[in-house]
Amino acid sequence: MNAVPLELDVQMFLGLLIAVVLGALVGYERERAGKPAGVRTHGMVSLGAALFAVVSIHGFGGTGDPARVAAQSVTGIGFLGAGAILHQHISVHGLTTAASLWVTAAIGLAVGVGMLLTPAPGAGAGVSLAAAVLVFLLLRFGPRPRLKGSDSEAE
Repeated sequence: MNAVPLELDVQMFLGLLIAVVLGALVGYERERAGKPAGVRTHGMVSLGAALFAVVSIHGFGGTGDPARVAAQSVTGIGFLGAGAILHQHISVHGLTTAASLWVTAAIGLAVGVGMLLTPAPGAGAGVSLAAAVLVFLLLRFGPRPRLKGSDSEAE
């Protein structure tokens, strides 16, 4: 059994909590736009990715390669994103939702490996926090293409 010091347990819990909050921030914007994947879905995606990262780093007693779990998380979230995309006749819906799920998983992974407030090499700000804010701003204020011949917005 892998004994983890209490201080590390608290640190891991806080990281998971932060991952949920950052994922939920992205999900809030999707839910506000009336999309099916909202606060709960994005929060869980971010939490799951962070948990996979934490387990890969601390759960196997230092054996193995934690980067492999990150790589497989990218593949797994791709399947979830693919399920969000719908193709109907000449239009495609769900691309932004799929992309937001994908980037939310990346945010969760970054939090899980400890890139919250500390900068990554060569970066000026905390990677996960900066990414979550950028995604929120992009979803909130980014242009939304209009469907041809329709007053409704495409996703």
